[in-house]
Amino acid sequence: MSGSVIGWIIELVAGAVGGNVAGNMMKQYDLGTVGNSIAGIVGGGIGGQVLQMLVGGAAGGGGLDIGSIVQQVVGGGIGGGILLVIVGAIRKMMGGQGPGG
Repeated sequence: MSGSVIGWIIELVAGAVGGNVAGNMMKQYDLGTVGNSIAGIVGGGIGGQVLQMLVGGAAGGGGLDIGSIVQQVVGGGIGGGILLVIVGAIRKMMGGQGPGG
């Protein structure tokens, strides 16, 4: 398995975790476990790629060294959390109810 595929997997998993953490911390944006995970996965993929473009090769160029892995986890987790808040805010503005009522 190539390093870039593993990097994508790390970003997507970190995004799912970030989305669920953000949903649990900010109940007004919570979309439920599945919704949090989906928003987090998409946000993790986007956030990881944006961070990689901004940082560039400074953290190992997308390889599997510790700097690259940390970059992928941070970018994915933050991206997942941010996209969850955006989607949750849009849903709230449209009058959607959260999973808790």
